[in-house]
Amino acid sequence: MIDIQTKMTERALELLCLPEGQPSYLLDIGCGSGLSGDYISEEGHYWVGIDISPAMLDAALDRDTEGDLLLGDMGQGVPFRPGSFDGCISISAVQWLCNANKKSDVPARRLYCFFSSLYSALVRGARAVLQLYPENSEQLELITTQATRAGFTGGVVVDFPNSAKAKKTQQVLGPKAVYTALGPFKLRAVRGMLGSTSVCFLGLPPPCQRGLTESEDADQASESSFTSERAPHKKARRELVKKSREWVLEKKERRRRQGKEVRPDTQYTGRKRKPRF
Repeated sequence: MIDIQTKMTERALELLCLPEGQPSYLLDIGCGSGLSGDYISEEGHYWVGIDISPAMLDAALDRDTEGDLLLGDMGQGVPFRPGSFDGCISISAVQWLCNANKKSDVPARRLYCFFSSLYSALVRGARAVLQLYPENSEQLELITTQATRAGFTGGVVVDFPNSAKAKKTQQVLGPKAVYTALGPFKLRAVRGMLGSTSVCFLGLPPPCQRGLTESEDADQASESSFTSERAPHKKARRELVKKSREWVLEKKERRRRQGKEVRPDTQYTGRKRKPRF
């Protein structure tokens, strides 16, 4: 589960096309227990997570995640100042706005409230990558229509379209000003999405926005042992005992790499105190 969440977050950050070599401030919609946030922190970025479930946020606090957490319903809007974030990701959350849990819930209205507030919370030119599981093409068209009404444009990227198990759908959104040179936004392209490898509403997408296929994934896997330098670090991090001296030192070093102010290491760092009576 953790590996799947990490891969989906990695794919979302890739589609965000963030500037290299500098940290960004990101919003994680439906952050849950903070698994996506852990990968964001490892990449050197800062993040804020919002989720409707108090139990999931409590689990995130127990895991000692580094991002800020907020309890809230995305269907009621994203409660942040305009231009607060450099980008937004969401893993398996937005499709729930299409469901009406009570009579007062109108999916189209809740989706528009979400997208309009998200549009305002992003800095000019920023992107939002929403990984979701639409039940059908009509549900995806409903989501896309409300995103367009709110001011977004963009496209849909489908990874592994021929696999029932590995298939992933990402909606890549940005302000209309970024895409004006590419032509008008075409909603009718949504209807053919479920059988396509990659669909972009604005013509052919850049290479980073092409949908992955099983053959490409196999090629990436065969090269991972040579190109991935993070795998040993991740594996070692999982083996550390929480609250141990090694765990504390590793966390302090990670915060230093992010530019945060950290107290110097001493012989007392991470020591276990004797119980008091």
